[in-house]
Amino acid sequence: MPGRRRRTTSRSTGTTTTSRRKAPARRTAQPAAERPVARPGERVWVLAVPFRAPAPGAQWHAELQAHVWVGRELPPALAAYDPPPYTLERFLEDELNDTPRPVPPGRPLVPREEQCTGAEAVVASAAAGHRVFLLGDDPGVGKTGTAVLAAREVCEARGGDRVLVVADRPAAITVPHWTRSIAGFGDGGLRWCVTTWDRLAKVAGLRFDVVIADEAHMVRHTTTQRWKHWRAVSGAGRVRDVPFVVAATATPAHTPLELPYLAPQFAQRHGDPLRAWADLPARLAEHGFHVERGRYGWAWTEDADARRADLARLQGWLAGGDPPATLHRPAPWGPVSVTGTPVALTPAERTAYESEWQEFRAEMQLARRARQTARGRAALLRFRQKAGLIRAQATVDWVRAQVEAERQVAVSVEFVETAADPIREALQDSGVAVASIYGRDRFDVEAERLRFQTGVAPVCVFTVTASISLHAGELLPGGATASTTPRVGLFHQPRFSGIQARQVTGRTHRDGQVSPWRVAFAADTVEEQVARVMVERLAVSGSTAGADTSALREVAELLDADWLPPATLTDG
Repeated sequence: MPGRRRRTTSRSTGTTTTSRRKAPARRTAQPAAERPVARPGERVWVLAVPFRAPAPGAQWHAELQAHVWVGRELPPALAAYDPPPYTLERFLEDELNDTPRPVPPGRPLVPREEQCTGAEAVVASAAAGHRVFLLGDDPGVGKTGTAVLAAREVCEARGGDRVLVVADRPAAITVPHWTRSIAGFGDGGLRWCVTTWDRLAKVAGLRFDVVIADEAHMVRHTTTQRWKHWRAVSGAGRVRDVPFVVAATATPAHTPLELPYLAPQFAQRHGDPLRAWADLPARLAEHGFHVERGRYGWAWTEDADARRADLARLQGWLAGGDPPATLHRPAPWGPVSVTGTPVALTPAERTAYESEWQEFRAEMQLARRARQTARGRAALLRFRQKAGLIRAQATVDWVRAQVEAERQVAVSVEFVETAADPIREALQDSGVAVASIYGRDRFDVEAERLRFQTGVAPVCVFTVTASISLHAGELLPGGATASTTPRVGLFHQPRFSGIQARQVTGRTHRDGQVSPWRVAFAADTVEEQVARVMVERLAVSGSTAGADTSALREVAELLDADWLPPATLTDG
């Protein structure tokens, strides 16, 4: 259309005229920026520059989404941004140069027997032509080492040399953990790229021979941008030129509906075309799973027997082949102990709690009548924050008693201003040192973690749920060993997400170290029901991988209370 006509009427004469309004100029596609090229004797350096940090002389490259510098040597002003080996920036740098930079030797790591036998199972699955292998070992059994060893052998057998590792947050801890493990177990002469789920878009256009998805449950929802990038990286929507995927997680999903990242393997298992499993819920329904489409999307049955039957079928699809496409080993040191810890509220605290509960119920009724989901979620968030704040002093007292009993305490919280901050400040005011792993850019997470691990701070308050180690006796960077003081854990707030709960307990109950956990809740309140929901979902999330969760079901039965109305539940 050349333009739009606009009719105007003059107030003084009453006449109408027609004028032609200029059409907006069409946007033309901007040409892609040329990739930097090094002259003879020079090198292209891709830098890991923090957000808004000064990088004098470096140029931002839009396609690479990184700063680059071309020269013989990296100037002193940019030396701090030189990326470590195996990181995303280093991988991109090697792509732009004729020869990769040499990698300094790492501190050798000796694989445990479980890691060697686990790698053999993964390699056998790849040799059979499988698309995806679910590595579902319990937290702390050694999935990282298993995956590294397996990736090396799979590449050797297939002739590939490019491995992508997608790690969880926080990057300041997870990326160094993976890079040290790769160097320690040996990189096999392969080209490794370690990134995080938050940066997946930066590698969506690259091709890899093996993809290791650490905490693979991060892509259990198909409505996110993360899933879009995962499809590109993992080849979930392609038939040819696809990498072998190692999906490593002890908590694959809350329900069978949350396993789209395993759909390519399901399709292969049944001899179906890949597109037949593009809609996983519908396909599961066709196979007789107890799922149905409701008003608000697909839902899984609440019947316990039907759930167990569905989980058994899923495990059969993955483990029933020869060779199997999954592996689960329970922790040799035993399952984690999770017990409820009711908190007796004072009369004043109970009055405040009941007031907040009544306010929450009124707000939820209004939200339901108006069908305002966001309003209901906001009301739930406010209530949980205030309920946790009311119990903060009880948590502080319990933690102090554990420290006096010569234990180190890991306190898992969900909220910062109404839980993490008041607990931390009260403990510090009482003379107890606290390591803090929460809040964006507020603390150096690795430095804080090491304060706890070395025993300098006997308490750690954290919001992260996975990919950090807080267990006793850990081999620390540099060769030192973490303190051997027994660890105990406390959920200050029971979580709705069983996946998050199971991941949290694995921060201290791992690598041969036994660490009991407690779930705190206000006695004779709705929080008892939340605790039951958490333990039930904790059991389901483990059952998907093949874990024995009968003990957790017994705990849930002890917390015998009515379930919360479904409209008040949110999954993490």
